[in-house]
Amino acid sequence: MTETVAAIVAAHRAGHISPAETLARSYQRIRDYNDSAVFISLRDEKDALAEAESLSAKDAGQLPLLGVPVAVKDNIDALGLPTTAACPAFSYLPSHDATSVAKLRAAGAIIIGKTNLDQFATGLVGVRSPYGIPNNPVRADLIPGGSSSGSAVAVSAGLVPLALGTDTAGSGRVPAMLNNIVGLKPSLGLISTAGVVPACRTLDCVSVFALTTDDAMIALKAMAGADGADPFSRHRPLADMTAFPAPLRLGIPRNGQLIFFGDRAAEKAYGEALARWSGLGATLVEFDLEPFYETARLLYEGPWVAERYLVVRNLLASSPDSIHPVTREITAAGARLTAADTFAALYRLQALRRIAERGFDNIDALVLPTAPTVYSTAQVLANPVELNSRLGTYTNFVNLLDLCALALPAAMRIDGIPFGITLLAPAGNDALLASIGRVFHADTKLELGANGLAQPPLAALPVSANADELPIAVVGAHLSGMVLNVELKALGGRLLEETVTAPDYKLYALPTTPPKPGMLRVEAGKGSPIELEVWALSASAFGKFVAAIPPPLSIGTIRLADGRGVKGFIAEPVALHGAHDISAFGGWRAYMAQAAE
Repeated sequence: MTETVAAIVAAHRAGHISPAETLARSYQRIRDYNDSAVFISLRDEKDALAEAESLSAKDAGQLPLLGVPVAVKDNIDALGLPTTAACPAFSYLPSHDATSVAKLRAAGAIIIGKTNLDQFATGLVGVRSPYGIPNNPVRADLIPGGSSSGSAVAVSAGLVPLALGTDTAGSGRVPAMLNNIVGLKPSLGLISTAGVVPACRTLDCVSVFALTTDDAMIALKAMAGADGADPFSRHRPLADMTAFPAPLRLGIPRNGQLIFFGDRAAEKAYGEALARWSGLGATLVEFDLEPFYETARLLYEGPWVAERYLVVRNLLASSPDSIHPVTREITAAGARLTAADTFAALYRLQALRRIAERGFDNIDALVLPTAPTVYSTAQVLANPVELNSRLGTYTNFVNLLDLCALALPAAMRIDGIPFGITLLAPAGNDALLASIGRVFHADTKLELGANGLAQPPLAALPVSANADELPIAVVGAHLSGMVLNVELKALGGRLLEETVTAPDYKLYALPTTPPKPGMLRVEAGKGSPIELEVWALSASAFGKFVAAIPPPLSIGTIRLADGRGVKGFIAEPVALHGAHDISAFGGWRAYMAQAAE
């Protein structure tokens, strides 16, 4: 069975299974699945296992993706593996990781291979590759979706719990629907595209495929951030997910504006999804979709095709037969566009962006079908351009309008075909989409991917400090119900969460009167999880609280079990002379309860 990223990391931290064992299991699943069209190249298993084994000695509490096997779309550079963009004649060995891949490795992920794609990321179907067509694990006759075909199939089939794709016109969303998984398309510039073979450089973004929204957000947090190597990256602070907001206003297209190309089952599934949103408490507000349709037409009828041409023009000139015939036909058209065409389209796009911005004034997000219908591989091979275009009906405009998107499974149709919806909002609202999307997906009670895995219960979200507050962790007499907790409350403190540290600390009873605890950081994994509480204080109250801390205690950064760092009480080793190790109690409250007996 497939496991979620969150479950794998928790099992690694608890020592129930090692990262090396998880990785070996992924390689075995790839062998058992036996579809040579999913991966273009696989990393040597012994090399990957050696990297996984080395993680066991690292600070598990600081690695949010500890030992998680990850697949990478083969238009994203990963050191040690060729980048082909699904074109053997284009293949090269990168000198370093793409920024996104480097950040995943730094977060503890293990890159295991490069996945298949529609050549040069041109297509939404997953059939335009000389490396074959990956089998759709949900229903074998269906296309896998593209262009990120291999990445989506790898997650759905349980070969890896997490994979990177790219998204220019829907390549991170359409395959998600077709494979019954989550596809997260972040705000443009939130994840660096340095080390990514461009499709349309001004519109490209790295996307995430996962079984749950929570898993996708773990990866997004690991990769997000401005990058000097990418002039298109932006400084976009990524907020934490929150509780389901109330009120919530969701935009839906005006009556008659939706297109399903005669697919009544898809139309019915979309109506049922809207009813589910209403049941969750959302207010549905009609929205004019026509400007979005006009924007979508610009993508392939306008000058952005020239961006695709720039990537392959040398290959088109020197070796045109090395390019897939459909890809060649599409990209070659970019050579005929003029500067006048470009500026005319840019002017119209700017006007459409302003119209779209006004449309979001009275709604929080837009809810659309991810794709209007689905097709079999045979149908797409017989009509490759028109059917591909239909699949982009609700995706092609998104990056042109600088929106973020979250594709979610919504239903499994009676004919065994998956149906999905996509949430859309202006750039910077990634956390909002995740906050509401995770609740919707959980409410569907759909199985995850193609392996019949039941959805886990939604994890409780930590309450975040406000913008004018600072969090602080307490481990001793300032805990709720203990003698010094009144000091926190007198300063206006607000309890955010009860949690535990990473297993990297020892707790001591100091030889003082009255007794005080001292918590010491030790070698990673050589300590115990220690109970603590995180409180929020205003900046001025935080200063007063810290100033009143008596020696031998001080304030440092404490690593929590989920890898976050928070300021809190620590003790220096010199202060522990004569102290008693009470780590086995798991916290000060339990120790004091025993001492009182």
